[in-house]
Formats: sequence, structure tokens, C-alpha cells
Amino acid sequence: MTFIEPAERKTPTIYVCITCRRAGEDATEPRPGAVLAAATAQAAAGTEVTVRRVACLANCNRGPSAAMRCNGSWTYVFGGLDAACAAALVAGARLLAQAADGILPWRGRPEPLKRGLIARVPPSDFPGELE
Repeated sequence: MTFIEPAERKTPTIYVCITCRRAGEDATEPRPGAVLAAATAQAAAGTEVTVRRVACLANCNRGPSAAMRCNGSWTYVFGGLDAACAAALVAGARLLAQAADGILPWRGRPEPLKRGLIARVPPSDFPGELE
């Protein structure tokens, strides 16, 4: 397993799908994903967290969706979010940035990031099985 030295860590990034809406929901404007993106950017203001708007995270059945990652970390995808989850996304991204092993710890993870976890994807340099 790769451990990231604090000096090597980069800014945690949250990617928020701006086209997201809940399954079966009409295509209203602004879309719930865009509202989530705006709320997350506001929650991240003044922190080291970067928020990026993306056109689609391909998690349409469980949207609105967001993903988070930082240098050397696993990428986490969450669904079933709304604007009230913005602060939880920022707190989770900051927690991920502090994780020496690049894995978002369960303990201390905000509740929306526990129940809304869709997937975690290993970093590109992942050597293999977790021990």
C-alpha cells in the first residue's frame, strides 16, 4: 500500500454532477445536481477543498451524485445527495486528504457519506489487494 507524505498531498477535489436529478424526476431547472454543486462550492469557500462541476458521473439511478479524491487516494462516489449534504462532502474531502493510506476512514465520516456510498475506485498506482 502506498502511503502519502503530507507534503506530497494535493488539494482534495470534489466533483459534482450538475446534470443529476433523482430517478423519475422531471427535467427541472436548476437541476438538483447544479444546486448541490453550488452549495458544495459555498461550503468549501475558505478551505483547501476544490469543487469542480462535471456534466455526468453516470450514476443516474442514484443521483444527485458527487465524487471525491486527492493525490494518491482512492476515489469515492456518492449518490442520493442533496444540497444539505454539501458540508458533509467538504468534511469528507478534508478527512480523505488527511488519510495516510488514501482510504476515507469510516470513523468520523459524515453520515451522508456512509449511507450514500456507491463505489470506491483505487488510485492509478494501486499495487493490488488490500491487506
